[in-house]
Amino acid sequence: MLMENESGALSRVAGLFSARGYNIHALTVAPTEDNSMSRLTLVTSGSHEQIEQIVKHLNRLIDVIKVQDLSEGRHIERELMLIKLAATGAYREEFKRLVDIFRGTIVDVTPTLYTVQMVGESSKLDAFIDAIDPALILETVRSGTVGVLRGDKCLTI
Repeated sequence: MLMENESGALSRVAGLFSARGYNIHALTVAPTEDNSMSRLTLVTSGSHEQIEQIVKHLNRLIDVIKVQDLSEGRHIERELMLIKLAATGAYREEFKRLVDIFRGTIVDVTPTLYTVQMVGESSKLDAFIDAIDPALILETVRSGTVGVLRGDKCLTI
């Protein structure tokens, strides 16, 4: 959605979800090329009717300029993950191979750990995590999903 880049706008969106008992799975907000607007990408779940209802409620908020359900059309979505791994001995080479397979990047190296940057669909990031012994994962930070429509379609006013 596009919304006014004003203080309190995000809390009104979150309040709408809270008041109606809807869960927010992921939320990312950043200014657009026009500093008076922000783009908010929100991931939630529900039936088709529930999502329609959410979109209608969001459109009624004064700070919201435009709402679009990306799942209704062809779109691209990505998520960023930074994951810190205990990397000693044979694990160092194993992690290098695994990072290459998943097209990630090792962004920090110490004698005992690697910090890996991974970008892709959430399922790819989940698969990377599943491929690693949980005892070797020291910390995981994920951005939440962002997305855009494919082709020449854009969310604009």
